[in-house]
Amino acid sequence: MIYVMLGGPATGKGTRSDILSEALNIPHISTGDILRQVSRKDEEVKELLAEGELIPDEVITKLLYARLSMTDCENGAIIDGYPRTLEQAVILDEILAKLGKKVDIAIELIAPDDLVYKRILERKKCTKCGKMYGIDFPPKSENVCDECGGKLEVRADDTEETLKNRIEIYKENEKPIIEYYTLKGVLRVLDSSGHPENIIKEVE
Repeated sequence: MIYVMLGGPATGKGTRSDILSEALNIPHISTGDILRQVSRKDEEVKELLAEGELIPDEVITKLLYARLSMTDCENGAIIDGYPRTLEQAVILDEILAKLGKKVDIAIELIAPDDLVYKRILERKKCTKCGKMYGIDFPPKSENVCDECGGKLEVRADDTEETLKNRIEIYKENEKPIIEYYTLKGVLRVLDSSGHPENIIKEVE
C-alpha cells in the first residue's frame, strides 16, 4: 500500500507518518528530510528551504524515484511532504507506475491555524539522532533528547515569517491536489487536532 500524507505545515504529517510506519511495517519517506540532507552539500537547496520556497520538481523527482526503488519499499510506503502541487501529483503517479505501484490512500490532515503555529514554533529536533519533540511529545528533560542525550534545537526554517509563507504556499496549491485525489476516490480527511497516536485507529 502506498499512502500519501497531505496537510499544511505542522498538521502533524511527520509524527503521524512515523507512528503509521511502525504499525504497518513500511517505510516513512519524508521529502523534507531528504532535502535537508541534500542541503548540507547544496547551497541553492539550503537557501530555498530557509526561505520556505518550493524545490524544483526535477530535483525532487530524482530523489524520490531513487528512494522508492529501494527494497524496503516493496510492500509499500508512506510519503510525507509530497506532492505539493498538481504537477507533482501527476509526477508521483508516473514514478509509481514505473515501479508497478499507485497511490492507494491520500490522507489530508487538517488543524486550526492557532494550533499549527503553536506546534511549529515550539517543536525541536535532536542535533544527534534527529528525533523530533513538541507539544504532543515533550522531552523528559528540557532541551535534552530522551534517546541519545543530544541537544535539542529549533529548526532553522521554523520561524513565524517562514511558517506564514509556507502556509500561504500550501493554501495556493492544495485545492487542485485535493480535487485530484478526490476524483481518484482515494482521499480521506482526518482531523489532526487530537493526539498523534489516534492515527492508527483512524486509518484502520
